Amino acid sequence: MIRPYKLSDKARLVEILTLNTPKFFDPKEINDFKEYLQKRDNTYLTIEYDHKIVGGTGYYFNENDKSGHITWIFFHPDYSGLGLGKKAVTHCLEILKSNQVIQKLVVTTSQLAFRFFEKFDFRLKKIEKNYWGQGLDLYLMEQQLNHNITSK
Repeated sequence: MIRPYKLSDKARLVEILTLNTPKFFDPKEINDFKEYLQKRDNTYLTIEYDHKIVGGTGYYFNENDKSGHITWIFFHPDYSGLGLGKKAVTHCLEILKSNQVIQKLVVTTSQLAFRFFEKFDFRLKKIEKNYWGQGLDLYLMEQQLNHNITSK
């Protein structure tokens, strides 16, 4: 189940993020995640499986460049391979694509997950070595949207 984040989810989500550190996230990103929850908790989603919190994902809209972002997607290592990532991204894409102002979708990920986002038609735009931390490169990915398609 994907549901809105609640403050009571924070400790469990931080614990799960920590389990993904340092393989997928740099240790300094734990504080970044906590700050993200303080600023954008209304667009963060908690993911449950068998009534247990197993991960989360976020999304937000940047008015300056009319972009929609999917961010902070992670899961407890014991729950990988269950299709939860696909469900989470699909859910966020539905929300973002329903906003007619958004012109492009953006994901900032690493070399460890960019192939996953290619399955959703995200295209690699930029790589920056050691951006997240030593050995964790930034892979900036985008997908252009065209809301003005009309059918005949």
